[in-house]
Amino acid sequence: MKRLSPIGLCVALCFFSVQGWAQTVTPLKGQSSQQTQMDITECNNIAASQTASTSSTPSGGRVKGAVAGAAAGAAGAQVRGRQHDEFYDRVDDDTKQDYRQNRAKETAAAGAVVGGSRQRQERRAQEKTNTANTATAYTSCLQGKGYQVNP
Repeated sequence: MKRLSPIGLCVALCFFSVQGWAQTVTPLKGQSSQQTQMDITECNNIAASQTASTSSTPSGGRVKGAVAGAAAGAAGAQVRGRQHDEFYDRVDDDTKQDYRQNRAKETAAAGAVVGGSRQRQERRAQEKTNTANTATAYTSCLQGKGYQVNP
C-alpha cells in the first residue's frame, strides 16, 4: 500500500474546499490519507448539521413594516386633523375615516418597503454568522481528531 508523504498530503488537502473556504489540514497523529479524508467528511457533515439546526431565517419584515406604517399613518392623520379643529369638526365622520384610511394605506406601503429592507439586512447578517459558525465547528472537529487546520 502506497502512502502519501506528509508534504504531499498537505498539498493535496490544501485544495480541498469545504463550504466555500479553502483550508490546509495537517495530520498530527500519523493518520493515513484515507482516515484524513473520512475525518474531513465527517467533520464537514457535523458542521453543516449543527448550523442547519441552529439557524433561523428572519421573516415577516414586510408585514411588520406595513402594520407599523398603517398605524403611524392613521395616528398621524388623526393628529393633523385635530390641528385644524375649525375645519375638522365640520367634516362628517365618513370623510374623516376615509382620510385616515388613505393615510394608513400610503404609510403601510412605505412601511412594507422599510420592513423588507430590514429583513434582507438581517438575513445577510444571519448568513455571515452561519458561515462563521460552520467554519468554527468544522475546524474544532478536526482539531479534536488530531489535525492542525490552517486557513
